[in-house]
Amino acid sequence: MTSPRKSRDPKTLRPATQLVHGGSLRSGFEETSEALFLTQGYLYDTMELAEKRFKGDEPGFIYSRFANPTVAMFEKRMALLEGAEAARATASGMAAVTAALMGQLKAGDHVVAARALFGSCLYVVEELLPRFGVESTLIEGADLDAWRAAVRPNTRTAFLESPTNPTLEIIDIAGVAEIMHDAGATLVVDNVFATPLYQHPLRLGADCVVYSATKHIDGQGRVLGGVILASEKFIADHIHNLLRQTGPSLSPFNAWALLKSLETLTIRVEAQARSAARIADALAAHPAVARTLYPGREDHPQAALARRQMSGGGTMVAFEVAGGKAGAFRMANALSIIGISNNLGDAKSLITHPETTTHQRLKPEQRAALGIGPGMLRLSVGLEDADDLIEDLNQALDKVAAARHRAAE
Repeated sequence: MTSPRKSRDPKTLRPATQLVHGGSLRSGFEETSEALFLTQGYLYDTMELAEKRFKGDEPGFIYSRFANPTVAMFEKRMALLEGAEAARATASGMAAVTAALMGQLKAGDHVVAARALFGSCLYVVEELLPRFGVESTLIEGADLDAWRAAVRPNTRTAFLESPTNPTLEIIDIAGVAEIMHDAGATLVVDNVFATPLYQHPLRLGADCVVYSATKHIDGQGRVLGGVILASEKFIADHIHNLLRQTGPSLSPFNAWALLKSLETLTIRVEAQARSAARIADALAAHPAVARTLYPGREDHPQAALARRQMSGGGTMVAFEVAGGKAGAFRMANALSIIGISNNLGDAKSLITHPETTTHQRLKPEQRAALGIGPGMLRLSVGLEDADDLIEDLNQALDKVAAARHRAAE
């Protein structure tokens, strides 16, 4: 007769191990791969047990809009990786952002947000929240004095992303958190560009972290998903009941796919970041590139802050092609390996033109204020050989340089 295997506290394990073993919930079959529970509802042995479940007197699953075993495994694994007490999964990254903000706010409240936000996040802050009587103020995120000046007596929360989309601006998370806490407000951070591996907003003082799991967490262009991470109290007070009653639920199948992706997250992101650093250097050296932005480079405007709060430069590179929109389009259209897509964090390298895609709804003056010029391209570095990617970028940029030379003749 064998004795049960001893299990080590998963909180003491390193991220790569947590991402393989964390949060596992095995059925009686003792499967090695996480089980996919494609079920809407659950049976109870007795009516008394059903009553206890619904009253919260006994733990267990009730309905998959509320919770599901496969989704719960994903939530636990993400909480371990982030160092959070609790997590709740959602159907998409924008569902996570919306719930993290709306769960805290009511009519008469005020939210402060960095101006440099993804277009859909700007919509939530600028257009959706005001419909429900919540005022918002957009400020220059890198300016701590602007955060201080924007705080009002009714400010309840603040929202930022760092690095920002698409200019990769770095915001001082610890500094903003201190300002908000002094005012009795909370801070929500969208950490998708940094990934859970290279930046830890909760350690820096943030109250809540959100991800589009669609990006690096899946990382293979397959499924949508989102996740909200915070203390148990924050989740209980602001998130749990909102998700339960409104239903932006993560599909169990998507949760299963995300669980399998988490097993390779460290390998994928570290390889992508190594390539991104090399590509940023190559882009900066090409004469058809007017400006290169990468948090791991010393010429990044906030290189010192990036080193202080990030442990790596990440997988994203932004650069400005000479010749404006025409130059950017000519370059992107000439690529043979890198695909044109507004997605990011994929195993395949992807490039997009923010002015006409992700940030097209902004007014020209708003884009100019954010540093999003007509020649800017955002590159999400994938898992291809870095030399192949550099060759692809260089041959496309050579075509831009040649066209400019012809025009000058």
